[in-house]
Amino acid sequence: MSEIEPAQEEDRGSPLLRWLRLSALVLFLDQATKILVEYSLELYQRVEVLPFMNLTLMQNHGAAFSFLADQGGWQRWFFVVLTLVITVFLLRWLRSLPETEKGEAIAISLIIGGAVGNLIDRVQYGYVIDFLDFHAMGWHWPAFNVADSAITIGAAILIWDSLFGNEPSQNAV
Repeated sequence: MSEIEPAQEEDRGSPLLRWLRLSALVLFLDQATKILVEYSLELYQRVEVLPFMNLTLMQNHGAAFSFLADQGGWQRWFFVVLTLVITVFLLRWLRSLPETEKGEAIAISLIIGGAVGNLIDRVQYGYVIDFLDFHAMGWHWPAFNVADSAITIGAAILIWDSLFGNEPSQNAV
């Protein structure tokens, strides 16, 4: 049986590295699904998956809900810089978390993976590829992607954790 050197054991078990693996998984799933949809569908082509869900290839030049999509192009670089600043902030936050804050670490990791997934699209294409189109009674929710889902789930976990998570110690002064 070979011994693992302490440095290797520390790197493999590093909390930051563990959470960044989750971010990398989100990034991989996001990019893989976007590539699959991009090569399978024409722009705006709809494929019904379920009675309330279509796959529809769309290009979002703005942010959430196509915010600022019609602004002539400056928003591309604004969102690139904003995403980079937020990602650096989130990485520092993630690195500073104690190992006991698993919910917060999962949330931040999901947000980082999603943010980087959309950042890659924005830099590479000038827009974000969206394709999940949910609808009911003639109303369509704005199309989104795996990255958007990870960001939303991560934000929801952070909100839940801040409202109902670790309660302050009663011994605190």
